[in-house]
Amino acid sequence: MANYVNDKASDTSDPKQGAVPYTLDEKRRAALAEVDNAKFSYFHFKVTLVAGVGFFTDAYDIFAINIASTMLGYVYGKGQKLSTNQDLGVKVATPIGNLIGQLVFGWLADVVGHGIELMIIIVATFGQAVAGQAHAVNVIGVIIVWRGIMGIGIGGDYPLSAVISSEFAATHIRGRLMTAVFANQGWGQFAGALVALIIVHAYKGSILHDNPAVLPHVDQMWRILIGLGCVPGVIALYFRLTIPETPRFTMDIERNVQQATQDVDNFLTSGTYYVDPDTTIERVQAPKATKSDFRAYFGKWENAKILIGTSYSWFALDIAFYGLGLNSAIILQAIGFGTPSASLTGGLKVYTNLKNIALGNMILIAAGLIPGYWATFLFVDSWGRKPIQLMGFVMLTILFCCMGFGYDKLIATPAASKAFVFLYCLANFFQNFGPNTTTFIVPGEIFPTRYRSTGHGISAASGKLGAVVAQVGFARLKDIGGSNRFVGHILEIFAFFMLTGIFSTLLLPETKGRSLEDLSNEDQQGFIRGPAAPRVSQPVV
Repeated sequence: MANYVNDKASDTSDPKQGAVPYTLDEKRRAALAEVDNAKFSYFHFKVTLVAGVGFFTDAYDIFAINIASTMLGYVYGKGQKLSTNQDLGVKVATPIGNLIGQLVFGWLADVVGHGIELMIIIVATFGQAVAGQAHAVNVIGVIIVWRGIMGIGIGGDYPLSAVISSEFAATHIRGRLMTAVFANQGWGQFAGALVALIIVHAYKGSILHDNPAVLPHVDQMWRILIGLGCVPGVIALYFRLTIPETPRFTMDIERNVQQATQDVDNFLTSGTYYVDPDTTIERVQAPKATKSDFRAYFGKWENAKILIGTSYSWFALDIAFYGLGLNSAIILQAIGFGTPSASLTGGLKVYTNLKNIALGNMILIAAGLIPGYWATFLFVDSWGRKPIQLMGFVMLTILFCCMGFGYDKLIATPAASKAFVFLYCLANFFQNFGPNTTTFIVPGEIFPTRYRSTGHGISAASGKLGAVVAQVGFARLKDIGGSNRFVGHILEIFAFFMLTGIFSTLLLPETKGRSLEDLSNEDQQGFIRGPAAPRVSQPVV
């Protein structure tokens, strides 16, 4: 590749040397072939690590509220419990922010490349941790605002991480590389529960000696739990700055084929990149992202059905994924799993409840979520994305039917509750060895470069719309007929949406083993039509 870049630096070679002329279009396709056929290297590992740390941060910050909301209830809630609206607010603010961030940053990433999403996450996380109460300010309201802002940053990280990992990956490892990035979501969730457990144990003595009506040390605990989310965010931000724009972005969006071919050579050989500020930039003519071009591309049914398929599949999946993920503490309490003995009182009851919630979440995540990611990792490039997604939706439909229609019997005795937890873990497993992972992968592969981040952002935002619907629905429905009496019927509703996900998956093609350009449904022959016309400077009058 190095010889190719040096010898073919111009549009055509010197005829006297007898070299075959290379057009800019051929140069682009040759560089992309180098990326698509590359062996796994240190640079691929670095991209996986950098994008993965971002996802670790996202998951920690999103799901830590599942445990922190119980702590907030002890300190600021009436009767040591957040009201339905307060609990809904702190949990739904982030998905709403996600939806906005995925749309806005998804579009921006296709225009200007890397954004400031990680800085937004860091600032908003810190803002939550230092939120205060005053006569004119309600601490829960302040936390809701900061979580909404944090959600915007997290939403922006979704399409950026997906596009970075897919565009740098070789075709034969692309599914595994993207899955490895996304699997950090599981580790982020687990870290949130583990940190909570460590904090609860560290504050045990303080909680036992606290005034049960005030619990000042619990106020410190939730702030530490949330605030520690800044740490992986800072690490992710530092390393994100070391990753260049992808060659596909440089060629197709910045339309700088020369720099892109140099980048390909550098990261495949040395794992680094370099931009010479004195090099003359030669722009090329290539399709641009415009409103008319967007309408023309997605106006074709063959392209529109893919966007519909990716968006609805993610919407249906996130209704169940966030419906369970943000409310696992409530579900554990509803089935009596780990609930403190009625004989316990005061600080000991608070400590036992918080410990059981953290430990219960760790068990659910370790037993179902994390293994599911890595099962997908093993099979995604051999089975393919579509079969895994179909299998996942089918299994989830069956499991939610079992848990929903059999809910009353499954919570009737301690032994039956253990069976419910087993089914719950299986549902977590098939969410990740299924549509939760594939709905992230496919939108990052299937759209052309100029709309890849936008398409992924629209798909992901549809998912977060499902998360908002699930959270609002869960909060409003769960207590119909008594405390947590409607949970079984909510699981039945989840089963219905899993069934609909089967049909939206049928709209999608299989993406394994195909290049990103082949998947874009665009003719790559003559994609670049030559050098762009020079800009004519207007005379200064």
